[in-house]
Amino acid sequence: MAAVPYDQLGGYIWFNGEFVKWEDAKIHVLTHGLHYGSCVFEGERAYEGEIFKLREHTERLFFSGKTLGFDIPFTVEEIDEACKQALVKQGLRDAYLRPVAWRGSEMMGVSAQSNKINVAIAVWEWPSYFKPEERLKGIRLDLSEWRRPDPKTAPSFAKAAGLYMICTLSKHAAEAKGYADAMMLDYRGRVAEATGANVFFIKDGVIHTPVPDCFLDGITRRTVIDLARRRGFEVVERVIMPEELSGFSECFLTGTAAEVTPVSEIAEWRFTPGEISKTLMEEYEAEVRGKPAVKAA
Repeated sequence: MAAVPYDQLGGYIWFNGEFVKWEDAKIHVLTHGLHYGSCVFEGERAYEGEIFKLREHTERLFFSGKTLGFDIPFTVEEIDEACKQALVKQGLRDAYLRPVAWRGSEMMGVSAQSNKINVAIAVWEWPSYFKPEERLKGIRLDLSEWRRPDPKTAPSFAKAAGLYMICTLSKHAAEAKGYADAMMLDYRGRVAEATGANVFFIKDGVIHTPVPDCFLDGITRRTVIDLARRRGFEVVERVIMPEELSGFSECFLTGTAAEVTPVSEIAEWRFTPGEISKTLMEEYEAEVRGKPAVKAA
């Protein structure tokens, strides 16, 4: 796809209950969500006309809104239906969807109890987060200087826009050094996640992944854990320290945008994408396209 600015992609966006032309989906510069981060969103993918795990994404959107102290003025069912309609309206079958909810511009300042809650859903073509050739050989990650915050200092379990500021900082710094992304530690110095994806490691045929106690327990993460266990792989959710990384043979990321992406390098640590990573890439691809489920080993 040509590098077209997102405000010029064209088509329609579902905006507060009705479809408006893409270029008319605008908000005011004094919108609270822009100034104070009172905004939540979801990232979803449609495969062959079906939105994968739509209800789970919508329910998380509502949970995130409540975590930030506001109620989305639609029902879960209405947002589900709006997502389906938006996909059809754009004439796409394989696409990315971005539902987003934010506080408007009725009040300016930290207090915003009277601000209207706005909701929009945009749909566009967006291939895998990483280039196909990078995925197959494994992408390279830097180690971020920024850390995932203590849940007592930030709403860590909401998919809130403000939490992604340190992700952008981390990814930009990594890309400036030639990496594809960055891995982040948490406030205690434990392995957490990449800037927009969960991380898994493999050692002696066992899959290890950090406990999501201060970052999102991703929907794709849970899907891949289920697929791995159905395949007969052992999956261990535990604390992982950086010094352990030299003992793992494989590493991969999971996320709606990243799907399942092998990793070949994290700063000084090296990994070789192998059969388990490849198998889970294939199983996830089959799962999202509604192919027969895997059988337990």
